Amino acid sequence: MKGILLAGGRGTRLYPLTMGVSKQLLPVYDKPMVYYPLSMLMLAGISEVLIISTPEDLPQFRRLLGSGEAWGMKFSYIEQAQPRGLADAFILGRDFVEDQPSSLILGDNIFYGTGLWDYLKTASRLTEGAQVFAYPVRNPQDYGVIEFDEGGRALSLEEKPKHPKSRFAVPGLYFYDSKVTEIAANVKPSPRGEIEITDINRVYLELGQLQVQQLGRGIAWLDAGTHENLLQAANFVQAVEERQGLMIGCPEEVAYRMGFISREQLITLANHLRQSSYGNYLLSVVEDL
Repeated sequence: MKGILLAGGRGTRLYPLTMGVSKQLLPVYDKPMVYYPLSMLMLAGISEVLIISTPEDLPQFRRLLGSGEAWGMKFSYIEQAQPRGLADAFILGRDFVEDQPSSLILGDNIFYGTGLWDYLKTASRLTEGAQVFAYPVRNPQDYGVIEFDEGGRALSLEEKPKHPKSRFAVPGLYFYDSKVTEIAANVKPSPRGEIEITDINRVYLELGQLQVQQLGRGIAWLDAGTHENLLQAANFVQAVEERQGLMIGCPEEVAYRMGFISREQLITLANHLRQSSYGNYLLSVVEDL
């Protein structure tokens, strides 16, 4: 399975904070925002990732992330000249996906909680259909909304409805089989002028091939796309990390624990950063191995 990380452009929801820099490169407490969704793909066992962003921002991602080799990964990059919607990622990334199952994650989405790794492992084994998640929120009208029947089966999907049929939003993490690029190519732009990911999910729903996993109270989903949410995410990460002494969204640690790199490689990465608290944390991970 391959992964796509849609970093997009400079987020207008964070203007003017993001002037001159992609919001996904802003820190969420102690690391760049992009590290968190990237770590999610890694936890799903994905080592080949396509990073999509604007022509202006893509060089910044290249400088930060490089080829991915240091983490036992392979990063590719592609420009998105205009923000045409989330589903555009599968049009731009068609050659990268190469008729394989794939996962898409948004660059400003952060997940954390008990059982999350099990959900990721299950979803990453998908070979037919699609897997999305559902999360109860207070403001479902700001997201894609999924409606369930009394038995918990998905009935309908709507994008940012004025009158939501449920409180369940679809977070920015999706798993698809090899048909997704063809489906995306045939999606017509919505009245908003975007190629909606909800329309792709609706196709799978109509085919009877959409699996939906509801995420409960044990899992946190943070959309760090506004000033308020960015601050909340930073405070959440700080509270958890200082309480537990464990980092959230640390790619070097995840790379080791997933078997992408060896213990010796982790030690090398830690030594390069040993003058920082981040590097000291990696050294503590090595000592605990």
